[in-house]
Amino acid sequence: MVSFIPSIDLTKYATTIQGLTPKELSYIGVVHAQVETATLDSAFAYLYETLKLYQTYFDVSKLDLIDDIVSLLDSGASKVFVSSLQLERLKAIENLDFDRVVLAISGERRDEIIDTISGTSVGVYFHAVKDAEIVEAWLKEYGTDRPDVYVSFAQPSSEHLLKVTALSAISITPATLLTVDTEANPTLISVATLLLANAKSDRPDGLFTTLVTDERGIALGLVYSNAKSVAESLRTGRGVYCSRKRGLWYKGESSGDIQELVRVELDCDQDCLCYVVRQKGRGFCHLATPTCFGAYRGLSKLQRTLQSRKESAPEGSYTSRLFNDPELLNAKIMEEANELCEAKTTSEVAFEAADVMYFALTKCVAAGVSLEDVERNLDLKSFKVKRRKGDAKGPWAQKLDSQNGASQEPEEKEILKEAASVPKGVHDPAGLQNGRIQMRRFTTATDSLETISDVLKRPSQRSTEKIMGIVKPIIENVRTRGDVAVLDYTHKFEKATSLTSPVLKAPFPASLMRLPPETIEAIDISFENIRRFHAAQKEEKPLIVETMPGVVCSRFSRPIEGVGLYVPGGTAVLPSTALMLGVPAMVAGCKRIVLASPPRSDGSITPEIVYAAHKVGAESIVLAGGAQAVAAMAYGTESISKVDKILGPGNQFVTAAKMLVSNDTSAGVSIDMPAGPSEVLVVADSTADPSFVASDLLSQAEHGVDSQVILIAVNLAEKELQAIEDELHTQANALPRVDIVRGAISHSVTLVVKDIREAMVMSNQYAPEHLILQVKDAEQVVDLVENAGSVFVGPWTPESVGDYSAGVNHSLPTYGYAKQYSGVNLGSYVKHITSANLTKEGLQNVGPAVMQLAKVEELEAHRRAVSIRLGL
Repeated sequence: MVSFIPSIDLTKYATTIQGLTPKELSYIGVVHAQVETATLDSAFAYLYETLKLYQTYFDVSKLDLIDDIVSLLDSGASKVFVSSLQLERLKAIENLDFDRVVLAISGERRDEIIDTISGTSVGVYFHAVKDAEIVEAWLKEYGTDRPDVYVSFAQPSSEHLLKVTALSAISITPATLLTVDTEANPTLISVATLLLANAKSDRPDGLFTTLVTDERGIALGLVYSNAKSVAESLRTGRGVYCSRKRGLWYKGESSGDIQELVRVELDCDQDCLCYVVRQKGRGFCHLATPTCFGAYRGLSKLQRTLQSRKESAPEGSYTSRLFNDPELLNAKIMEEANELCEAKTTSEVAFEAADVMYFALTKCVAAGVSLEDVERNLDLKSFKVKRRKGDAKGPWAQKLDSQNGASQEPEEKEILKEAASVPKGVHDPAGLQNGRIQMRRFTTATDSLETISDVLKRPSQRSTEKIMGIVKPIIENVRTRGDVAVLDYTHKFEKATSLTSPVLKAPFPASLMRLPPETIEAIDISFENIRRFHAAQKEEKPLIVETMPGVVCSRFSRPIEGVGLYVPGGTAVLPSTALMLGVPAMVAGCKRIVLASPPRSDGSITPEIVYAAHKVGAESIVLAGGAQAVAAMAYGTESISKVDKILGPGNQFVTAAKMLVSNDTSAGVSIDMPAGPSEVLVVADSTADPSFVASDLLSQAEHGVDSQVILIAVNLAEKELQAIEDELHTQANALPRVDIVRGAISHSVTLVVKDIREAMVMSNQYAPEHLILQVKDAEQVVDLVENAGSVFVGPWTPESVGDYSAGVNHSLPTYGYAKQYSGVNLGSYVKHITSANLTKEGLQNVGPAVMQLAKVEELEAHRRAVSIRLGL
């Protein structure tokens, strides 16, 4: 039971040098803080960092949006202190537990205090009280049969705090005025004194019965405490008690079985202390057992056993295999979960549930997750105000529905998460021929034109109708619900449940951009090369043409004001895409640059992308992927800026979302180009190095199982083809993403042609995203290129230099769109405006033609605009 609460300043809590440290605050177990709009992000960050340590009470009476208050509750705030107006608006929120709401009012007037407390059933907070006697008088009058009362003083003193505590109110005091060490800080208020202010002992010697537990609440033993031992325990951060024979007893001082203090609490009657500790060594009991009541049992015992086995399990033992073979462990979890689902009797359910818990806890221990962490997450789920529907997902729902004779749409997670490329399993034959990783081979001289045309088709994609049907409701949800919808999707699909804001705004903290020096240097070099190439594309001056005497036409460019840059997450980190999209936007002079990229499960963005965003001057990073990120940038939300154009690659659903918003006139947004999976076409003749050719093919095959790579072999002999295939197999097996490579190779082909002209006809028909020319006189062959996103000329120009650092842009048209679209360039970020400037002579020269055409089209007002000026 809490009797006082330390109050902190959210902008300074991590650097407090006077008063209580964050660790010392955890001994009390509860903290209070004022939240305003300017410190809202700090509040969410604070919750994320400290949920393991203590409960947090937020004074949100100065916040404008009810949604922000609900989001704080959802994120783990234990209580919110609100104004009377906010309280009324919160009553409309479903599932809100009003035990978590406290009404905050001024504590200056006695009648206001009495009216408020008698008219509400929620707790009440009287803040900045100047006259302590008003509150004391009221507390005495009303006794304890009332809601919880919280009090803060304009000028807190130990005397005032102890008085209101004695009257069963809860005082709120700045942590900077409190101390756990009164000898070192004699002018500050003692935490131990406040903690024990209402404590009472039922023993003649005045000692407090003290129950010692671990973080799970398992009783370790029973001891005794007094004011001195409590103060010493708080000062040292250890389990310190009062021995009836020896005085102060520092637990583990001689045995080494010490205790780290986690928290000190009083029970409901305030006659018993509870110490929550982290036990070290053999255990609590002098008999070297974990507890004075014997050994651990159940899950606690299993956790201790697994933790021990993780450190010392014999090599080759079953437990060791589980820890070292994640696939085996995952298979066992799924197997046992299925058996639990099929269990019928009480004994079967208990038996199978025990197996599930065993393997689930093994996975936890392998990942460094404790039962305390799991239980903390269970408790956190109970804090949620917004409730999810809770239906079964994907294949599990499909399995159930198939048994019931119903149909089920594919799981949204499968299609919306950016990581669309699922590696092939070890037993999947994809990409293999006779046990080797090898592309299928065709020859134009012997295979029919129909066969050749068929093998050059891209991997099949989902039907447009199905994709659009999935994407449309997501876009509409984001358009109407804004930030809330974006966060919901990010929580669901990226598992970033700790996120409380869908956007990270500049300036980006340096802590989010900590990178090795060599990575920074690589990004800086790439940045500069990309900048130089795109800066060279600038139009130095407007185009001015006098079409006839007195008629001057001109064209000039202006940057697009706001651009949204989509940087995929998926199976690889892509800071290069952030550079390729962001640098030309910066060079063009776009006023607002917004990046969007799926966050990691902990809610963070990879530091490489944050650094790239910083380099290009981005105003923010949208922490979302898929259609939801596209919609957020297209329409704007409460915290995400609306943009005028969206650029960047993505999967089928990102592309569908871009096309949908660009066709919605209410969005007022354009896009760069349609796009599909990555692809490369390599043209190689007898001068090509087989290892070079294989490496270029694999550089795109590793992007995803839906990627495609094509080799056009110009009159190569069987021995030369075999050399390339041998290299492909050897290099592929050395790659960490080999199982993704096999998926791409399964629909990739080698095409043998008779000469370079036939090769280029096939290449232009295919219109590849990347075209690599490893042929004799490659510079001259460039003249034969009609359709390609980007061309890489000669043996020393791998496609990867274009992806990263050469300077050309890697955001290119794929899936055959190179026949109609250019890759991203400086022109993608500017718009051209034309102007006409006529003298009287000019209008006299061109006017008759204008009037005649207007007459033909029967647009009389157009004709008169000229005739009136010419007096005709």
